[in-house]
Amino acid sequence: MADSAFQIQYRQEFITGFEQHASLLMKCTTTESVIKGNQAVFLVADSGGATAVTRGTNGLIPARADDLNQYTATLQEWHDLVRKTSFNIFASQGDQKRIMQMTSMGVINRKIDNDIISTLDANVVNHAGPATSASVNLVVRAKTILGNNAVPLGNNVFGLITPAFEGYLMQTKEFSSAEYQKGSNPFTDPPDYDDKPRVFYWNGVWWIVHPNLTGIGTSTEQCYLFHRSAIGHAVDVQGLKALVDYFPEQDYSWARTSIFMGTQMLQTKGVVQMIHDGSAYVAT
Repeated sequence: MADSAFQIQYRQEFITGFEQHASLLMKCTTTESVIKGNQAVFLVADSGGATAVTRGTNGLIPARADDLNQYTATLQEWHDLVRKTSFNIFASQGDQKRIMQMTSMGVINRKIDNDIISTLDANVVNHAGPATSASVNLVVRAKTILGNNAVPLGNNVFGLITPAFEGYLMQTKEFSSAEYQKGSNPFTDPPDYDDKPRVFYWNGVWWIVHPNLTGIGTSTEQCYLFHRSAIGHAVDVQGLKALVDYFPEQDYSWARTSIFMGTQMLQTKGVVQMIHDGSAYVAT
């Protein structure tokens, strides 16, 4: 006869697994809402580097044409579908329907970012030099390249970096000291218990630490400094479709998230790639 009857308590509120759930990059691009069709055309217009002229010997002012370039983003459909039987939902721990919707939304949001990252990787022209550890000099070099390309260094410049890149910057006084830092401080700010993506402003750039950049954790992490107008992102006008429903004939529930989207590089001179050596900051 047993002298104890232990009880197991299962926590009904589930704990979110470690993976990216929200898109970090959609708001960093020039976004076009598509009402109908599978293509969105972005127009990039400038003078073509023209200079002012004086009146000609014939008494007329020489005329010129504007430099107009059209870039097409082709939309594709992307989906994620999760399905669970009613018995599995009934017998499982936690709110399984909410879990299905949350994970499905995360899959699509990661696809949005991967689409933008792939476009950056495939169309890079400007490089800030060979692979090296992050430093103030590396950031200044990348900003200078943008400036030399006449890219306005205002409020629309973004830095897309890895956790290791941020880790090296945190060890510089220009990044962490109150003498140089306005607003947030990486060492003294209270923690964000909502697990929101961290975006911070430093040195005239909005910095985004992203977990899915190409080469992360290696000696060739592909990080970027870019202007919003350098990249176009087209999406259907309804945006993300996140649906949850029940199919009575087969007695299962499903969650589907869908999006129609496409990304196109618009101005390569507005992007600088920084190859970062993050191999020293990986698990051993």
